[in-house]
Amino acid sequence: MKVFGSSGTRGVANETLTPQFVLKVAKAAGTVWRSDRVAVARDTRATGRMLADAAASGLASVGADIDRLGVVPTPGAQAYAERESVPVVMITASHNPPEYNGVKLVGDDGVELAVEDLERIEQKFLTEQFDSVRWSETGVSRSIEGARREYVEGLLAAVDRETIADADLTVALDPGHGAGSLTSPEFFRKLGCRVVTANSQPDGHFPGRDPEPVPENLGDLGRLVEATDADVGIAHDGDADRAIFYDENGEYVEGDATLAALAAAELDPGDSVVSAVNVSQRLVDVADDREAYLELTPIGSTNLITRIEELQTQGKSVPVAGEGNGGIFFPDYLLARDGAYTAAKFLELLTDRPVSEVVAPYDGYHNVRINIGYDDDPEREALLEAAEREAHDADAEVTTLDGYRLDYGDAWVLARPSGTEPMVRIYAEARDIERAEELAEAMESALLDAKAEV
Repeated sequence: MKVFGSSGTRGVANETLTPQFVLKVAKAAGTVWRSDRVAVARDTRATGRMLADAAASGLASVGADIDRLGVVPTPGAQAYAERESVPVVMITASHNPPEYNGVKLVGDDGVELAVEDLERIEQKFLTEQFDSVRWSETGVSRSIEGARREYVEGLLAAVDRETIADADLTVALDPGHGAGSLTSPEFFRKLGCRVVTANSQPDGHFPGRDPEPVPENLGDLGRLVEATDADVGIAHDGDADRAIFYDENGEYVEGDATLAALAAAELDPGDSVVSAVNVSQRLVDVADDREAYLELTPIGSTNLITRIEELQTQGKSVPVAGEGNGGIFFPDYLLARDGAYTAAKFLELLTDRPVSEVVAPYDGYHNVRINIGYDDDPEREALLEAAEREAHDADAEVTTLDGYRLDYGDAWVLARPSGTEPMVRIYAEARDIERAEELAEAMESALLDAKAEV
């Protein structure tokens, strides 16, 4: 059994991700941490309180006192962990649909646990070798007031407030009913922006849109930008660790273009930038132009964090890292993806140019993504075997760091299993949209044929 994927553990709440499961994860984590205090936080999902209660019970049973933070963005929980030097159990499924929930584990340094730490906890989970304390030694819970306020104050202290305020920006914000609904509107207003919102009421059923900030879910934001003559549109996922942007014309900005623009502003010669195997050529070009080193990992925040920490241990400078899904790290601020901080760093680029001009140098590429779901392990294996055959037969450079990436020189396609949902994801990129669609659809056809034969 594999408990932790590329970003914690997730599943349909009360089906695969039950209170019993979360309790066991918390007991395993508490046993490994041996910490007197552990914080528990959650996003707005309807099942969040139930599962946070389960996590608190598991932690108390192994002797840890619990700081109950309530609803707070994941980066806000991580900031609390760093500030208080306590680990955190974060109940969130990030961008997954409303029926999902999950558990993300954060160390007392505010950083998601590295792969080897998760493996230790997973071993305790599987063997059920939990600490056991007497009834009189079980932990107690206390409610923590002000975690969200302190998170916003930390953000304000970390960004260039004067530059952003002087730009006199109107921000159209769509926090998607998630945890960012309780922090981002206040943050951007305190930065001196005029803020207009959509889907800004915290609601764990996500009535206005699904939590994933992708174009098909963000029609409200594009229209809001147009209707209010906003300078920029900003969208978050369910736990607000991502930021996706719309330009001043209400047009979607590819996350890879945003990452490239931010990297171009941060990188100096000799720096390193870390991204995943589905990296866009945009970032490759920026790294080359800045004479920086590009380091690739398997997809998922845990993998990026592990590599960033390795490079920092070697004395390398890593000012920026991330993926094209809006999850970007600025390790000098905090080794965490933070949608609000990312958005503020992007606003700093808008002092003398509109969004469309900031990202214009990174246009010219087109991205296609297709998801193929599966119901069981045989179907999953059939899909991956088909991807392997496609890679073997292709006249392309093949990378197997995470799934199968086929580079054709003018374009690439990648097929890999999701680390958070039962599906195989197909990504493709090319300068010509028809070329990207051709590669993605050819891979899709091969995989669907294999699935049909199971």
